[in-house]
Amino acid sequence: MINSGDLKALKAGETLLVQAIATSTDKIQLEFAEVIQETARGTNILAMFNASDDRFAQKARRAWMTVQAADAEKLLNLPEGTLTGDEGWVETTVGRGTTKTVRPLNVLNPTVDGNRLVIQIVETTSPTEWQALNIETAAKRRGKDGAFITHNGKYIFSNETVVFASQRNHTFLQADASSKVSVDTDTGEIFN
Repeated sequence: MINSGDLKALKAGETLLVQAIATSTDKIQLEFAEVIQETARGTNILAMFNASDDRFAQKARRAWMTVQAADAEKLLNLPEGTLTGDEGWVETTVGRGTTKTVRPLNVLNPTVDGNRLVIQIVETTSPTEWQALNIETAAKRRGKDGAFITHNGKYIFSNETVVFASQRNHTFLQADASSKVSVDTDTGEIFN
């Protein structure tokens, strides 16, 4: 159901079909968001003790899927014209002044034939072509501008895809031990 969810109110375990994004082709991109608990990494005690501080809130991970609008409309059981019509599409500015045409959807826990769609994370040390060309922004870091996180001495890259909940299988790589400790002076968070 359109507008059944809200990105700001998204809780762990919930998935949100945020919006459709127009492309330069005959297809569209669907943007999904999900707050994913990375339990493989253990509990972040500092975050627990700062739960009411927004800077410690776990942000939603995003995944995009390029699709045929008519097929997506049908499979997601959206009202006719939601993705194929002209109504509801708006211009929005993102990033460095880039303008995109989007159709806000905000569908909480979207399904296809009763199968819930979720985000799957697969970490790897083998970058895609784009990741290899954009190490500064694509490789995992300790905090926003922190040191790079490695696995067996190689950068870690995170790839997000949309899958059925019954098929999800996250892959989180064990980070190498850090030889130096750094402290985020804004939050007091200690990174190894």
